[in-house]
Amino acid sequence: MRRRALLIGSTAAVLSATTPATAHAGRRVVHVHPGDSVQAAVDHANPGWTIVIHPGTYREVVNIPASKAELTIRGAVRDPRAAVIVHDNAAGTPRPDGSGTYGTAGSATFTSAAPGLTIRHLTLANDWVRADHPDITGTQAVAAYLTGDRTHVEDVRLLAHQDTLFADTTALDVFDRHYYRRCYIEGDVDFVFGRARAVFDACRFHTLRRDVDFTPKGMVFAPSTARANPYGFLAVRGRITSGAEDAAYKIARPWVPSYETTAWPSLVVRDTWIGPGIDAVTPYTNMRDAYPWQTMRFREYRNSGPGSAVTVPENRPHLTDAEAAVHTPRTYLGDWRPRAHH
Repeated sequence: MRRRALLIGSTAAVLSATTPATAHAGRRVVHVHPGDSVQAAVDHANPGWTIVIHPGTYREVVNIPASKAELTIRGAVRDPRAAVIVHDNAAGTPRPDGSGTYGTAGSATFTSAAPGLTIRHLTLANDWVRADHPDITGTQAVAAYLTGDRTHVEDVRLLAHQDTLFADTTALDVFDRHYYRRCYIEGDVDFVFGRARAVFDACRFHTLRRDVDFTPKGMVFAPSTARANPYGFLAVRGRITSGAEDAAYKIARPWVPSYETTAWPSLVVRDTWIGPGIDAVTPYTNMRDAYPWQTMRFREYRNSGPGSAVTVPENRPHLTDAEAAVHTPRTYLGDWRPRAHH
């Protein structure tokens, strides 16, 4: 399948849920090698420990509970392509126990509710492909479903098609903060979505080619920010690239979930290069006409590239200089200063 060609691991791991990882006594570090289970390492680790994943492809579902606070999960080498965690559940995939389907959140390959989680130098992927499952209508297939305050994701590849990254919060009235730095995120429909207060710093968003005869082919962002949260998604100093034809994609559409109809989606894209794959004339669209994008908190500032051209000003609301001074990573993250790694 096309997706599996993208997953580069030096050695294939044979998943065994009971295989123990190698722990270094007294060092609070657990090493995971091909043949080990990442989930077994998570189960073994205590809060604050580090899990080091060695090069390989680990086909499993990983779930980090809220009790495993301050974990670091990182690749053993700096190349995020070397260690890959991947699975292939979709929202419409039947659960093995017959209790129904997984649903969007349940489809995730990697799930975490732990505060203070750090992920570095990994690929997190969902390689479920629509064409292989024409009988399934729930086509959302999440690579990572992340909640928990102070979630720090750096030099990570997030790969899927629809709903790649679910950047959310642990509860409707909680404003969990996420920081994504130098990440590569690809997909097609709403592939960065959720209600987290999330900063995407120097990230690349890549829209995939789709063999469909309609446009838009998809949208990069679908924020569902709570009305009480002053800040939603902030994409800064990044790039939006595309494998599709020109103007096939939108920057965003607002997601107002049926379970939170008071949501007021917020997105700021600033200081970002926007390629020709984005429709510059009408870069935003509605998910439902009852919640028009024009009434949402969508703004841009000092973007560049062909997809940033302003031809119809009312279709591209911009921040003023005074507003832009507020919409910064420091403001969004508050008293949290994630430590950058080089």
